[in-house]
Order: sequence, then structure tokens, then C-alpha cells
Amino acid sequence: MERLCGPWGAELERFAALLDTLLLTRSRNAKLAAIVRHLREVPDPDRGWALAALTGAVDFPAIKAGVVRTLMAQRVDPVLWTLSRDYVGDTAETASLLWPEPVDPAAPPPELREVVAQLTSATRGTAGPIMAGLLDRLDSDGRYALIKFATGALRIGVSARLAKLAFAECFGVSVDLVEEYWHGQAPPYADLFAWAADGGPAPSSERVPLFRPFMLAHPLEVASLDLADYAAEWKWDGIRVQLVHVAGHTRIYSRGGDDISAAFPEMAAALTCPAVIDGELLVRGDAQGGSAASFNALQQRLGRKAVSARMMAQSPAFVRAYDLLFDDGEDLRPLPWHARRARLEALMPRLDPARFDLSELIVADSWGALAQLRDGARDAAIEGIMLKQRDAAYVAGRRAGLWYKWKREAQRVDCVLMYAQRGSGKRWSFYSDFTFGCWTGDPDAGGELVPVGKAYFGFTDDELKMLDRHVRQHTVAKFGPVRETDKSLVFEVAFDSVHTSNRHKSGVAMRFPRIARIRTDKPAHEADRIDTLKAMIVD
Repeated sequence: MERLCGPWGAELERFAALLDTLLLTRSRNAKLAAIVRHLREVPDPDRGWALAALTGAVDFPAIKAGVVRTLMAQRVDPVLWTLSRDYVGDTAETASLLWPEPVDPAAPPPELREVVAQLTSATRGTAGPIMAGLLDRLDSDGRYALIKFATGALRIGVSARLAKLAFAECFGVSVDLVEEYWHGQAPPYADLFAWAADGGPAPSSERVPLFRPFMLAHPLEVASLDLADYAAEWKWDGIRVQLVHVAGHTRIYSRGGDDISAAFPEMAAALTCPAVIDGELLVRGDAQGGSAASFNALQQRLGRKAVSARMMAQSPAFVRAYDLLFDDGEDLRPLPWHARRARLEALMPRLDPARFDLSELIVADSWGALAQLRDGARDAAIEGIMLKQRDAAYVAGRRAGLWYKWKREAQRVDCVLMYAQRGSGKRWSFYSDFTFGCWTGDPDAGGELVPVGKAYFGFTDDELKMLDRHVRQHTVAKFGPVRETDKSLVFEVAFDSVHTSNRHKSGVAMRFPRIARIRTDKPAHEADRIDTLKAMIVD
């Protein structure tokens, strides 16, 4: 439903109108143009807060979706709320429409800067009253924008990269420089806007460890490259990181530019020479310096704001170095790959061998030999092979013909659909999030289905409609927003790897599961068993 602008704070009104435009527009170029227009027309600091919301940088620690749900439970019949939320598919949309109008005349609608000030000051104890006071001063349009802004859950089909592209276009500056300057800046980005208005000069890296956008690879569709022009390396299944050491300070950035130094303090302490290293962050298979463990082991440390000494000892981190972007202040990115590789090899003796090692080059004289190596590599931490043009400079993003990733074939099992839940955003009206399971044994001899994974992609729009119809027609039980089905539909599920897991009843966890095929031709009792999955584990 399209909202009309209401009589509330001008900045909030513009922000809500922007959200509506982005939510209801499918065209990427139209979304880009809408953000550019907003950044040009809205003054500081309001455009900065809008940019922060679009890039996921708004964070009011005390304001979470649970605060909104608690407020609604105090004001609306719980059954009405549950049914409405399930039907609408969006907490902000539902709450904005069901919020009761205040009995007493409310204060004038708040301006955006007042909203920011109040939300910033909120504590666990005051978050509810503050949100309630603001919601009472707004109409349904304003309430929708406020909840989206406060919780950071926009879900409007805009990535942080698209918002940064819009910022670059608005000021006519390089998006790569925007990426570099962005990190270390805080909302509402007064310095960032001033820098861009000045023409976007290259940011100085002499005092602050800056992030540089990663060079990325295209999937290799056909093995037709001249191997003599490319270097081959293993593609490791960790997380791509950038370690930056400047003026005595080290930062670790993820591929998205997030600072993850706090989760891996031993790595931040390990780099002490002025350099920028591109590599794969992994953990040892054992605390005594073994080979790389599976991603499942690394995942235990991701997302933590602090990590204990015990965890660092049990799962010691290290980086497998791929590339060297800066060396003692010298920008090596314009150099060809082979020159950067030589500089990286020269740097390795200066690095702690317990924390750094060098990515191995693979020697193969034919595609057949390379394919054999790729398919035979069942190491838990290997995804496939990387191919890098020997004469290529290090350029941000994906550039055709320079880097390729040749992933090994996905593993596959047949699973049975067990549960479904509605999606979010554009999929709010469809059951699109599917939980599937495998048999613990022979189903004819008492074997049970236990969940082994969840997927919400891998199917076409037409298949989504079919799956949604199947869920509605085959529901046997409801648990809030979740529907249990009659265990009659089989999925062929593709995944990168499978690992042991103490968190799941099945004892296994899949890496990147996706629905490869809908097996309407296969009876559910012929789906795979847990033992089949366990036989695929390489830990």
C-alpha cells in the first residue's frame, strides 16, 4: 500500500517518502536516482542520517524490534497483533497501522534530529517510554518511518553499495575513493559530505588504517582460458579480509568493509610492519598449529565484540596471504600480479609464521590436470580454485578477464520439506523460507525426519508460486508464523560442505544450502538419510 505524506516533521516526511519510493521501485537505476535526489535536496544532518539508515550504519543499542513488539502487546489484542503481523509480513508496517491514536492531544511531530537525540539517549529501561512518546506524536506514515529508522530493518531492496554509488554520483566523485574514505566516519557523516563537496581528493592513509575495496573474481563458466596467462591458487573457505597497519595501528576489515579487529585481536597484534595484506582468515584445525579447519570452526568466532583467551587458544586464527596492496607506504595496486606476488613473498619472513602463511600456487599443465586437482581436493577448507591473470593490476570490484573462481561441484542430497515461513520485503506474501530434513533411518521401520537445513533461494518466481501454493494446501499445523507441512514434497538440496554441529538435533550443519531442484517425481520415503550427510563430512 502506498503511503501519502502526512503532517509531521519535514525531514521525517522526506525520509518516509524516500522509503516508499525505494520499496515500490524495482528498477535499480530508478532507486539510484531517488537516493541521489534525496542527498541533493535534503540538508545536513538529515541527509547524513538517511544515508546511514540506507547503509545499515544506524545503531541505537537500546531500540530493537522486541521493544516495538512489547509496546504493541500492551496496546493491542495479542491475537489481533499476531494474525496481522503474519498477514502483513512486516513489523513496522503492522505496528504503524495498529498503533492506537493517543487520547490526549500529543506534542507536535518530532524533527529527525530530535528523534536521533532521544533514541541515542535511550537505555534498556527507557527505550519503551521513549518510543511510545515518539509514536504518539506521529501518524501512521510517520510511525512506519520511525520504526524502520530506529530498528535499522529497512528491507527495501537497497544495498550499502548502491547507496555509496548514489553518494558518488551525487558529488561526481569516484566510488572507490568513497569506499576508502567511508571507514572511520560516523553518522551523520559531516566530514564525508565536506570531503565530497571539495571534489573528493584521495584520502590520506598516513595516520588512519583505511579500507581499500577488494578485487573480486567472476565465476568460471567454461574452461577455455590460456593457462599460461594465469596463476592458480586454492580458493579457501574462510572469510576474505584485509589487514591494514598504519602508524602503529592495525585494523582487520571484512569484504564488506566491516572492522572485525575485536573478534580477532591476535591477528591485529600480529601485523606490526606498515603494510596492507589481502588474504583469507582461517582458524587452525587444532591448537598445535594444524592445517585450516572448516568454516564451521571459524564461525564460532565471527560476530563477537570480544573473544576470550580460551577461545583464541582453542581456535587460533591465522591469515593465508593472497596479495600485498601496500608495502611500507608504497601503493602496489597498479603493479601486475606477478610483481605484487614477489613483494609478498619478500615480506613473509618478516611476519609471524604462527599467524601468517603464503597462499600456495598450483602447478598444472592442462585443464584436465587442473580439474582433477580441483575435484580431488576434499580438504574441509577448500572451495575450489582461483585463477589470476599474471599481468593484472589490483582493481576494485569484478573486472572481466582478470580473476576467476572455479568452485568444485556442489554436494547434493534429497531432503523433505518440513516447515515454511513467509519471507520479508517483496516476498512477504509468499511462503519462501523452507526448512527441510532427512530421515534418521528407514522410514518404513520407524525412521524419523529431522531438520538438516534451511534455504530461501534457488528457485524461480514461478516455482515460488508453486511452493507457496503447496504449503497452503498441505499445512498440518501452525506455530505462529511457521507452517508445518505433511512431509510429501522432496527438494534436491545443493550445498558447499557439511559439518558436525552440536547445535542441531540432526548433528550436522550445511554450508550455503540452496534448493537445486523440486523433486515432485520422488516419493518422500526415498529421500536421503542422515548417514548419507554424515558420510560427506570432512572436518
